[in-house]
Amino acid sequence: QAEAQEATERATALQVDFNVRSAYFTARANRALAQVARENLDNLTRHLEQTEGMVQAGTRAEIDLVQARTDTANARVALINADNAYQTSKLNLNSAMGVQGPTDYDVEDTAQPPVAAEDAELDVLLEEASRARPEVQSLEDQIRAEQLTIRAFQGQYAPSLAATLGFQQGGDRLNNLGWNAAAGLSLSWNIFQGGLTKAQVSEAEANVIAAVAQLDLQRLQIRSDVDGARLAVRAAKESLSATQEALVNARERLRLAEERYQVGVGSAIELGDAQVALTQAAAQVVQANDQLSTARAQLLRALGRL
Repeated sequence: QAEAQEATERATALQVDFNVRSAYFTARANRALAQVARENLDNLTRHLEQTEGMVQAGTRAEIDLVQARTDTANARVALINADNAYQTSKLNLNSAMGVQGPTDYDVEDTAQPPVAAEDAELDVLLEEASRARPEVQSLEDQIRAEQLTIRAFQGQYAPSLAATLGFQQGGDRLNNLGWNAAAGLSLSWNIFQGGLTKAQVSEAEANVIAAVAQLDLQRLQIRSDVDGARLAVRAAKESLSATQEALVNARERLRLAEERYQVGVGSAIELGDAQVALTQAAAQVVQANDQLSTARAQLLRALGRL
């Protein structure tokens, strides 16, 4: 029973650990997305100022100024929403940690480091998870306990032997008492119990069968957890590499679009599209980072590591 309680506590600790990590990475990602929105607003504000000067100089049409003002206003709304999402995610982080307090703090920009053996073969990871996951330990303890119960009930089929030994002092006068000793053996065999022992054994055997079935299902679930987390880590690493390359290209595209717009050969649409592409690329990098950290946290939980 103590071992079962320990396994339950460890399972709870693993779940709480994952919940806190997940909430932290979400808050971290939302902070980064708010920074992306802030940089987007700064860029569009700068474009607006440039467009105002060009319109006043007569090198750009009034419609470019209207479009720049619209884009800037939309960027301001996006920043407000991003900041709100960041504050909300810190509330969720406080809740996951069991903290009652304000959210006037910033989360650190710390990613989940690589998990030891995260690129190992599935069988290697499954072997570790099967040893470490408390759910498996709890079910195995339950099966052993039920098997002991079966043997205890089966012992009731056999006869029981009892030995007695006693001493007694007695006599016809108080000043002349003597010691008497008595010993005996008794053999009892409860032949008819109305099927009680058989029913108890059958019930315990059914409990073993049910526990074994639960253990098989748990092992299947562990395999799914480990394999899913392992594949998620692999995909997130590949995705992060691709999004980082896309971000470099998006920055270069915006630089070229700004140069073309300033010399009068580029359009406001071209400039706006380049700015949108940069914002999307930056957001995708943030999301890929978040997915990788979360996938690694999932792998830690699947392996039963704290």
